[in-house]
Amino acid sequence: MATKLPPVDIAIIGFGWTGGILAKELASTGLKIVAFERGKPRTTDPDFLEPGKDDEIRFANRTDLMIDTTQETLTFRNTGDQTALPMRRLGSFLPGTGVGGAGVHWNGVTWRFMEWDHEAYSRTVSKYGKGIIPADMQLQDWGISYAELEPYYDMFEKTAAISGKAGNLNGTKIDGGNVFEGARKSEYPNPPLVWSQAMTMFDKATRSLGYHPFPSPAANASRAYTNPDGVKFNQCHYCGFCERFGCEADAKASPHFTVIPIAMKNPNFELRTRSQVLKINMDSDGKKATGVTYLDPLGNEMEQPADIVIVSAFALNNVHLLLYSKIGKAYDPKTGEGVVGRNYAYQGGGGATAFFGEDVITNPFMGAGALSMCMDDFNGDSYDFAKAGYIGGGGISAGSSGGRPIGYHPTPPGTPKWGSDWKKAVVAAYNHTVGVGSQGSVMSYRQNYLDLDPTYTDSFGRPMMRMTFDFQDNEWKQMAAARDISAAIAKEMGAKVIATSLPAKPYSVVPYQSTHNTGGTVMGADPKTSVVNKYLQVWDVPNVFVTGASVFPQNAGKNPTGPVGALAYWMADALKNKYLKSPGALIPT
Repeated sequence: MATKLPPVDIAIIGFGWTGGILAKELASTGLKIVAFERGKPRTTDPDFLEPGKDDEIRFANRTDLMIDTTQETLTFRNTGDQTALPMRRLGSFLPGTGVGGAGVHWNGVTWRFMEWDHEAYSRTVSKYGKGIIPADMQLQDWGISYAELEPYYDMFEKTAAISGKAGNLNGTKIDGGNVFEGARKSEYPNPPLVWSQAMTMFDKATRSLGYHPFPSPAANASRAYTNPDGVKFNQCHYCGFCERFGCEADAKASPHFTVIPIAMKNPNFELRTRSQVLKINMDSDGKKATGVTYLDPLGNEMEQPADIVIVSAFALNNVHLLLYSKIGKAYDPKTGEGVVGRNYAYQGGGGATAFFGEDVITNPFMGAGALSMCMDDFNGDSYDFAKAGYIGGGGISAGSSGGRPIGYHPTPPGTPKWGSDWKKAVVAAYNHTVGVGSQGSVMSYRQNYLDLDPTYTDSFGRPMMRMTFDFQDNEWKQMAAARDISAAIAKEMGAKVIATSLPAKPYSVVPYQSTHNTGGTVMGADPKTSVVNKYLQVWDVPNVFVTGASVFPQNAGKNPTGPVGALAYWMADALKNKYLKSPGALIPT
């Protein structure tokens, strides 16, 4: 029997970037807010200081900042006729846990999605007709345009001290920035990071091939910076330990030292760490959330009544929580009906590793998480879908995110997998190698989805979430094209040996590829194909809001944190200026 606590106004589930932004922005309402985080509290000092900050075994190999799969994980299968099995250890993706969530251990690559990404269906149909869309592809618009979200992208970029170069400032295209991006109202708050040797070589080669390279926007501060909230960033010192690590310099933007401390200053705000939310409680007719049930740090079951529930956990956890709480109709791939779990998508790969002679020194140990040069010539709708034979695309990049001593050891094709010859090859190649690769979009399909597993339960007794996913022909064509383009760039860079690669076929959940999972609680303009409306409010339960990458109708060829942050600001605005003034459905159904 759960212990019932005094009611609060707002319950926030999950405390990373989105939960932190919402808590900060809603402080001005004067409402009583409680945030629940399943993991530990964190601060830069002492959690990310030396000694031990760069402990590669602890953070990279043993994934110290990620979820504990002995407590909660998911089951996986490629197709609906297979039996899904639990993912016993982390592999293809690395969901974070603890205060700050994945925003602590990310690389810091911070994009605005392209205009096409926000209106993928309508722009594709307008240009090519419906016939170009495969029968099983569930291409959808977001329900809002890039132009509507632009001011909120700007807010997040200023919050997170983004370093970059605009390529489309108020409609004026600027060489050196991304000329394919949507128009922005202002420059990045900080200039680009200092280029590495790999970036210089990529820039020269791609320009020679007629492409449009630009430095990737980075949440690694290129200089000391104070954001609009008064939070101070120090300059990145290119230590090369970003992905899977915290930042000792407060140079890589993270919620734990930006938005969260501001929220904590609000006397009406309370953070409860080591508190695992089990479900969202509903009233008798299932039309209104009444609060949450959670386990406190001692394992006691508690009930926290709340007028508004904000679901802001990792994308996959958002979906699991809605399915288990029976909020919204679960998706059925056989009938195509239902929405929760619909449109799960991942990201594609494909690329080339370029091996150079000893005269080319790439110094991979020096780096920053987002230190790279990219091009969008084959991303979004920058190219002709009809000629290419696929929809979507991806950015192609080369950079220097940090060549860790245990994790980074490229060797040319034909090298033995172990022994003295392998060691010699590692030594010979380490300082003379550059990776050129694509981060590809993945469209949503009728047969790729999330639901509750009928067999396996987590340590809390809940059915695990089951993932059914595989890359489809459209994505294999896109990844093969990206691989070939990457190889051509590597050749133009002067590589002596080139090794190309694609993801495993069928998709494997074992090797790490990308943590960018999307979909399952998607946003849109039609309740029959989306869980939340454009304000991220659940169509069926108006006092529940969902934020994070689970609301993306399909995945883009870019990292998700930029639009995730922008949508959190967008939702906070809607809550303050629309919902709280007139609680109820913000869009009639």
